[in-house]
Amino acid sequence: MNRRKFINKSAVAGAGIATGASLMACNNLSTSTGDVDNNAFAKAQKENIKKPSPIAICTWGFSGATAKAGELLDGGSSALDAIIAGVAVEEENIENTTVGIGATPDREGNVTLDACVMNPEGDCGAVLAVENIVNVAALARKVMEETPHVILAGKGAEEFAYEQGFTKQKLLTEERKEAWKEWLKTSDYKPEINIENHDTIGMLAIDNNGDIAGACTTSGLGYKMKGRVGDSPIIGSGLFIDNEVGGAVATGMGEEVLKTVGSFLIVELMRSGMSPQAACEEAIHRITKKGARYKDFQIAYIAMNKSGETGSHCIHKGFTMMKYQNKKNENISSSFYDTKNS
Repeated sequence: MNRRKFINKSAVAGAGIATGASLMACNNLSTSTGDVDNNAFAKAQKENIKKPSPIAICTWGFSGATAKAGELLDGGSSALDAIIAGVAVEEENIENTTVGIGATPDREGNVTLDACVMNPEGDCGAVLAVENIVNVAALARKVMEETPHVILAGKGAEEFAYEQGFTKQKLLTEERKEAWKEWLKTSDYKPEINIENHDTIGMLAIDNNGDIAGACTTSGLGYKMKGRVGDSPIIGSGLFIDNEVGGAVATGMGEEVLKTVGSFLIVELMRSGMSPQAACEEAIHRITKKGARYKDFQIAYIAMNKSGETGSHCIHKGFTMMKYQNKKNENISSSFYDTKNS
């Protein structure tokens, strides 16, 4: 054995000790020249990750959404099918004033919706400022699967929806219309922390195959300027998935999430070895360290890695995350940044 082969074999053996017995069973880590086969090594690492039982998590206390997604996951559905059905529960919930039908309008009195999805293959789709369509997460999926594009906006997205069989539906309810008229008397625009005028349902799921998908859907800020778009439909900000690593989703003040590309940041931090919890905390820290402005808004993240570990963190106390696994559907209070120590 020459010195080069000896060094390579030693490196491989050391890696096997570090990552477990399954790597030792991989007998193709060296090429005929003695060089380490990086593809085989990466594959062995991936196979060493234990697949968790199916999981669905979402922002806030939307228990019906995770219950629906979890039911489908338990029945063998893909993560993508499960999250689309899960968020649809809230899109169709007339009592939810921040998502789908019954949502709070913009300053002109029009309800416009935003959404995005990502599948395990890294494909994505998004729709922005869509009127008259309730299930915009499902529409974003259609953009991903049926067009050569990633984003469709406004009237173009609406027309595409009708081509795909979506029905036109009035999104502004009489209750929201009356609330908007009352708002016009003062036109006071100041989102309140943890009050439903700027919240989102974002969902992540792992299926029986260990694949991860995610969706994010919202009506955005209540009484926003016409044409305003936040982070929710922007891949990398409101949502990001890497099926080799995990996924993350955001809620809260979208303008601030956009500035740090928060969901992408969290996934990259997990790629470097951070737990989902630690990665969420670091993403919030990137925002709070920029000055005292964070005291006026809420931002929260949830995340999940390939092993099924989850985490959540927010700026201000009050955010919760739903988690469904093994037929248990629980509402988990999030850790938060301690403003007293700022």
